[in-house]
Amino acid sequence: MESKRQQKYSKLIQKELGEIFQKEGRPIVDKAMVTVTRVLMSPDLGLAKINLSFLLADPAELIDKVDDNKSQIRKFLGRRIGKSVRVIPELAFFLDESAAYAQHMDAVISKLDIPEAPEEDEDDDENI
Repeated sequence: MESKRQQKYSKLIQKELGEIFQKEGRPIVDKAMVTVTRVLMSPDLGLAKINLSFLLADPAELIDKVDDNKSQIRKFLGRRIGKSVRVIPELAFFLDESAAYAQHMDAVISKLDIPEAPEEDEDDDENI
């Protein structure tokens, strides 16, 4: 479980990275819409694990492009939060596949052949 301090840094970095991808990071992601879905901080606040979700682009290609430019993204982050944190964390980007997993699970559940539950008689309840 994350400490309050880790949670505070996670929220700060999630907010700032979202703005970076909208403004300064536009040349990196082109026309794709990037959502920072989750940020997990290490206990020493030196590493941020960032889950990204993409729209209007190939996710595998874009995550590689973002990963190749993580030093530039870290520099943008340092300019934004450098006055309020001691150390700018190293960034590790991961593809967030929760939406795809949810669609997969929805498809699996809809294919299940679940019979209707029989209706219970009210007379059986009175005899107990």
